[in-house]
Amino acid sequence: MDNLECNMPLLHALLDGTQRGHISFHVPGHKGGRALPPGAELFQELLAIDMTEITGLDDLHHPEGAIREAQQLAAACFGADETCFLVNGSTVGNLAAILSVCSAGDMLIVQRNVHKSVVNGLMLAGARAVFIAPRTDESTGLAGGIGVAELEQALQRYPEAKGVWITNPNYYGMGGDLRILAETAHRCGMPLLVDEAHGAHYGFHSALPESALAAGADLVVQSTHKMLTAMTMGAMLHMQGSRIDRQRVKQCLAMLQSSSPSYPIMASLDASRHLLQTEGRERLDMGMQAVRHAENALREWPWFRLVANGPATAYETKDPFKMTISDATETLNGFMLRDALERQGIMTEMADPRHVLLVFSLASERTDADRLVSALGSITDQYGLRDRVMKGPERIKAAGIREQTISEPVSFGMDSFRSASEVLLSDAVGRLAAEMVVPYPPGIPALYAGERIEEETVRYLQSLADMGARFQGGFDNSLRTIRVFA
Repeated sequence: MDNLECNMPLLHALLDGTQRGHISFHVPGHKGGRALPPGAELFQELLAIDMTEITGLDDLHHPEGAIREAQQLAAACFGADETCFLVNGSTVGNLAAILSVCSAGDMLIVQRNVHKSVVNGLMLAGARAVFIAPRTDESTGLAGGIGVAELEQALQRYPEAKGVWITNPNYYGMGGDLRILAETAHRCGMPLLVDEAHGAHYGFHSALPESALAAGADLVVQSTHKMLTAMTMGAMLHMQGSRIDRQRVKQCLAMLQSSSPSYPIMASLDASRHLLQTEGRERLDMGMQAVRHAENALREWPWFRLVANGPATAYETKDPFKMTISDATETLNGFMLRDALERQGIMTEMADPRHVLLVFSLASERTDADRLVSALGSITDQYGLRDRVMKGPERIKAAGIREQTISEPVSFGMDSFRSASEVLLSDAVGRLAAEMVVPYPPGIPALYAGERIEEETVRYLQSLADMGARFQGGFDNSLRTIRVFA
């Protein structure tokens, strides 16, 4: 590794600017953090580097200096031909990717359990989607990745598609064989676009799955803030090869991203890449030791069930930093177990009707695992789990799964908001949904606008609402009512 790779050009440019003693006659109005109310002093150091596109700090939308160098270093680190910094999270990367590939009426082959931003991108483009249902894990009912055979069938049925979109890994860390999926798409002349929001750390340790870029994906969006160390909303879009029109991607990003991007967020991307290159292996080792410590403790307590690290029926790869647990006695559902953990001071990532998801990272430590194990021990005693009968894993159908493996083309457009009426959810069976219903987290739509509402879907959504799940996308956050096409 040469000295250039160890640099943080954007962060250093910001720090250099704060040390020169210049007088600000430019935005932002806080003038380096001079104007803060009492109690907000913690912002002082951060606001000192909250700058704008003044001389020496470059321009995200036309990078020629420090930002350009930082993006080039990121591309070299992650194995891309070209990398773009994102300050609006992976969401803006997903939107730009779809708008760059699809025009009105174009078709995209899409893994069905995608983030809502993918559907929003299809709506903005006025595109159509053919959805491939993910495989369902036999022991947990969780949705995994798509199968190669299903992708081949979709490609043969819809050769006019402009590309293939998959999510890898999913929220629970489950993923497919990306190398085979990429080869399959490429044989049909289509690019593979991957939402790798939860996999920015992939490929940087022998115990981790291969990265999407290394597997051959053409465009990859990563949330650098999720599993690495950037600030929230810090993300990257990586491109390689000639199947993607890079200039069009950058034009879409210029339209979608703020014209006043956050320099602290961009500098945190630079710093996150630097840490990964200089200390990544050691820190990933430390984080995985914490995970293993917690897993080993829980294996002594069979009343807590762990989702296997795989491979399994629905996935070929599994992120070891994602720990998904459930109460095998079924005394506590996922939401109840989450609440019990949070009362013990353990803040979880998310819950579903059965499971709680706990996210470790390269910043996790052994003491974190000790606190988790202690909390689960207290919950064990509080609810008498040791003395309860353990039950076999019930196969619960996951959100967003349909019996039809490959859907008919679904059209998306902004007119989804028109010509709709509001009905009770219980009366919506058989109607066409006029809104997207998204349990959040994980942000994966359980129902898309334009889909026919099935009785099973209504039961599933009602059970989520009764358990205290939160929803996005709908007009009625309580989910008592839903909008349908008139």
